[in-house]
Amino acid sequence: MVTRLVQINMKARSDSALGGFWADVLGWEVSSEGPGVTNLEPEGFVYPDPVAVCIDLVVSPEPKTVKNRVHLDLATTSTAHQAELVARLRKLGATPVDIGQGDVPWTVLADPEGNEFCVLEPRPIYADTGPIAAVVVDCVDPRAMARFWSQVTDWTLYEVTDDTARLRSAAGVGPYLEFVRTPDVKIGWNRVHLDVRPYPDDDLDAEAARLRALGAAPVDLGRDDIPWRVFADPEGNEFCLLTPG
Repeated sequence: MVTRLVQINMKARSDSALGGFWADVLGWEVSSEGPGVTNLEPEGFVYPDPVAVCIDLVVSPEPKTVKNRVHLDLATTSTAHQAELVARLRKLGATPVDIGQGDVPWTVLADPEGNEFCVLEPRPIYADTGPIAAVVVDCVDPRAMARFWSQVTDWTLYEVTDDTARLRSAAGVGPYLEFVRTPDVKIGWNRVHLDVRPYPDDDLDAEAARLRALGAAPVDLGRDDIPWRVFADPEGNEFCLLTPG
């Protein structure tokens, strides 16, 4: 059994407002599965499909207080496209942010609720990913994280060093999942986290047991009214195991 990385869960003070921002950024459609939840996916998308990792924005009253450990990198096709995209995003409400990146060819911005993201300079590796080049996770040990996540999901390991690791869907489409070494210590609950889903015929309990055997730690939310399971990866990053489908 394996799972699929199907979506990014992003907490928001206003899911509809922040969802509108990201829909404009990505050119994606907006829907809602219920109050306090805004769903984003490409036009004509049939969920789930590895060609895209969708975004779910979920309302939360808790303020953002620290740099996110999970963020999005946006792809560009040329230096002119990068400059145009940055200018457009600033008009939409994004602001430049200094996270200690120094003199780099990419641009670091924050969305209207302060979530950091990067607009990359053109890189051939991201030529066919769609608007999201990569979902990036800060970590202490990229090798260990890549090993864990490549076992959790059906994503293929493309590159691994002491400083970075890169995975992509087994189909070779969509964005990459990247782990980048950082000295930052995880503080509090991640406001942006990964959601994985088993295949339709798989058993949720069996998959949960498999994840525990791989080193995932169950997270108790004190709730018994949700059908999904919450875990933390070996570095404490929360993620959700959704019901098969």
